Amino acid sequence: MPIERRLGAGAGCGLILAALAGVMAPGQAGAEEPLSAIDWLSQSVTTPAQPQPQAEPGPPVATTGAAPAGVAVSVIGAPSADAVGLLTPRVTGLPAALWGPGRAADIVRLIGAERVDSLPALRGLMLTVLLAEAQPPADAGTGATLLTARVDKLLDMGALDQARALLDAAGSRDPGLFRRSFDVALLTGEEDRGCRIMVESPGLAPTFPARIFCLARSGDWNAAALTLRTGQALGYITDEEDALLSRFLDPDLFEGEPPLPAPTRVTPLAWRMFEAIGEPLSTASLPIAFAHAELRPQAGWKSQIEAAERLARAGAISSNLLLGQYTARKPAASGGVWDRVAAFQRFDAALQSGEQAAIAQALPAIWALMTEAELEVAFADLYGKRLAAIPFSGEAAGIALTLGLLGPDFETVAASRKAETPREAFLLGLARGDVAGLAPPDSLSRAIAPAFLGHDPGEDLARLLDEARVGEAILLAIEMIERGVQGDLDGVTDGLALLRKVGMERAARRAALELLLLERRG
Repeated sequence: MPIERRLGAGAGCGLILAALAGVMAPGQAGAEEPLSAIDWLSQSVTTPAQPQPQAEPGPPVATTGAAPAGVAVSVIGAPSADAVGLLTPRVTGLPAALWGPGRAADIVRLIGAERVDSLPALRGLMLTVLLAEAQPPADAGTGATLLTARVDKLLDMGALDQARALLDAAGSRDPGLFRRSFDVALLTGEEDRGCRIMVESPGLAPTFPARIFCLARSGDWNAAALTLRTGQALGYITDEEDALLSRFLDPDLFEGEPPLPAPTRVTPLAWRMFEAIGEPLSTASLPIAFAHAELRPQAGWKSQIEAAERLARAGAISSNLLLGQYTARKPAASGGVWDRVAAFQRFDAALQSGEQAAIAQALPAIWALMTEAELEVAFADLYGKRLAAIPFSGEAAGIALTLGLLGPDFETVAASRKAETPREAFLLGLARGDVAGLAPPDSLSRAIAPAFLGHDPGEDLARLLDEARVGEAILLAIEMIERGVQGDLDGVTDGLALLRKVGMERAARRAALELLLLERRG
């Protein structure tokens, strides 16, 4: 039915007025600075323009003080959203005063830094830091600068479940945080929840596209169409948004016309509407957070598998979810992802049979494919301990030991194994946290060994520890170890030594093992 015919007399007038109340005044369009470095966030809400009070003469300097700008000032005892976390200090092993006297701007910069992101152990440690419950930085105030940076990093890592849980724990209706919450809802199939929060929170001012989407989702097509026409008349909807929203509201009007071009900036809201009009956009070249949308039942099995692989590679989903995708049904074709599915199912069937010869025969093929796809750690999470307990010989024995040391039970595996080569001896020593008297087999091992022999972190890391800025020291150590993948071996030594010094022993061992066992060279 054409949009105009859907409109009843005066339909949705109250909703239109509500939409207008939250939209910037004419002349302000485009003036708002982006709130996040993640430029794919939907502009689902905007902060209503507030009347500016008339400027008055300020008080004399004597009554305000003359402290230099570098001094952090905050209200004692005032609540701060930046303190919110999901993991207590008892769970993480990190101090409650994780950030110490550090400045929020410095911490935000470290959190947002681009990293190589090649080692699963360091991604796991990063998640722990981001989710840690900790006293806010000294200059945090009552805002949510650090919380927003943590959420953005979680989104950047594809950790949508963790980001949603952190946002829910904060319970804030701050527009910037809601934008992130709404995007998570769109990508995980919970858009109705996001729309409901938008309606129930007067402090949130929906933009026209978001309000139109939510009105349509609620079944109020008349109000949605009227809001679209009002937005067009007032110039608050771009031509690109107009074309997509018009098709979203009445696809029958455009039957037979060529598909819309992909938007210049794909947001979760745009992606969701393209899917709704039957023109889904591939998520392969989009930020990893979009891969979650392909896990929903609406996506085809191949898309679900590829999304699960991408997310498992990034450590953003459990390995069991990948297992479920690989074993859901029989592969329908061959080549690419289907070869991995077929090899995985052959291996899993051999393992379930308990026949050692069949397992040994199937293991090299699936290991080669998992290595090619950089899914070694996910595979080790599933099978490492079990395979390490089987007395293989030859190629299968070496693969099984590697899997055992890459898995979560690496310490148990190392405790029950006897080394057969100097390299195995060094790897087992790392897993036990003791390499004294062991000869490092290569240059990377020679950089790793001192960290487990009492080496002190470098000057920069030591200074941060002396100043009780433990969180910053850990973030910098992660960065230094990651650079080691590209050849900065001094950074590997200092970074691992720092992790051990602050009690992150298990993370240090896993990172060291992954450096040696995974092929990650850029």
